[in-house]
Amino acid sequence: EALLITVGVAIFSIASKSSNSDTTTEIIGLLFMCTYITFDSFTSQWQSKVYDKYGKANVDPYQMMLGVNSSAIIMTTMGLIAGGDIPKIIEFFQVNPNVLQYNIITAITSASGQLFIYTTIKEFGPIVFTVIMTTRQMMSICISSILFGHTMTWKAAVGATLVFGVLFYQIRKKYIASQRK
Repeated sequence: EALLITVGVAIFSIASKSSNSDTTTEIIGLLFMCTYITFDSFTSQWQSKVYDKYGKANVDPYQMMLGVNSSAIIMTTMGLIAGGDIPKIIEFFQVNPNVLQYNIITAITSASGQLFIYTTIKEFGPIVFTVIMTTRQMMSICISSILFGHTMTWKAAVGATLVFGVLFYQIRKKYIASQRK
């Protein structure tokens, strides 16, 4: 089922791309997407293992957020220092003082979203979370296509149908299993 979802998303993504795009950009984008998917799938599995190892009663979403975000801050800071980008950031904030309010709004909405993510993983596990996120992303793409008039090729529609079909199949299978108990 996971393979079918991956194939469906790949079909949708490849069929949705425009033919006049830059190949170098596509390769870098594909590399970034693969890295994102790898780390994203690792993160929810790792969090599930932490909950299993230490017990759900002993680890709450706030502790998980602190650990993940502290690690992210350390890695980002190291990258900025290594790249010599800190002076550029300071200059950008000086030139654009209103950007601080947007950063604060982004931080608040991000933290709120993380609470939902960690609570979902803690209560329902990483597989349910992955299904929710895949469904959300595919629905966002489809709604965006409709609202903004982006055309969807028949191949992209096949990919989206495959993903939604597998997801609905999983939901139905779990419902039938719960009815038998």
